Amino acid sequence: MNDKSARFRALHEGPGAFILPNPWDAGTARIFAALGFPALATTSAGMAFSHGVRDGRAGRAEMLAHCAHIVGATGLPVSADLENGFGDSPEAVAETIRAAAGTGLAGGSIEDHTGRPEAPVYDFTLAVERIAAAVEARRRLPGDFVLTARAENFLWGRPDLDDTIRRLQAFEAAGADVLYAPGLPDIEAVRTVCAAVTRPVNVVVGIGKARFTREELSAAGVRRISIGSSLARLAYGAVARAAQTMQHEGRFDFVDGAMGFAEIEAFFTPFEAPER
Repeated sequence: MNDKSARFRALHEGPGAFILPNPWDAGTARIFAALGFPALATTSAGMAFSHGVRDGRAGRAEMLAHCAHIVGATGLPVSADLENGFGDSPEAVAETIRAAAGTGLAGGSIEDHTGRPEAPVYDFTLAVERIAAAVEARRRLPGDFVLTARAENFLWGRPDLDDTIRRLQAFEAAGADVLYAPGLPDIEAVRTVCAAVTRPVNVVVGIGKARFTREELSAAGVRRISIGSSLARLAYGAVARAAQTMQHEGRFDFVDGAMGFAEIEAFFTPFEAPER
């Protein structure tokens, strides 16, 4: 795992931005690996959809079992969407980091979203204490672990760029390795965030109306581009629309756009996960 974590950390050194796709099962992980992506990240929403539930309903044990499944599907480094660390307290976050590292993950993210609609983002002081606890837990691990700290303002009705930057700067000072503010509205906001911190910045595509290219994000200073649930939503949306057409119109036009059996199977060459 030290090799995977070292490879994952090195990807953030640039130049430019690398794309970190988000599989939601072993099959999609194997496809992304076969296509040449250098690392993978889990998606909590994609996992939830694959289990037939809404996002945010899984507990820590279920989430980590899913992460271990993705880790074992390929030889690539995997970073996990660890949501809010499965607890409000810094101690809960630290325990999640230790448990996540034990699954073979090369990294993971902790967000400052509480999960409570009436107060969706943690108080600034507690948010920083939670990241500091994650950093301390990471430092005590026997191997490396790339810690990403997320500021969630723009996802939860708080489009305050100044406060978002204040949080990211505090997370950086606490020792986070990568900084991440999902839902930034435009490339200027992305550029402002990147200029305000010195650690690598992750930007997710597919949230909100803003659309960026890798070239645009690299020029703005981004080092990592994740996809979040976008590909999972694309896949589930295609299935749902095809099923609706079958049910309501009795048509099966969707089969013309289906990938061939042999083409899909070509992604799944034999792979034997190494012992950890």
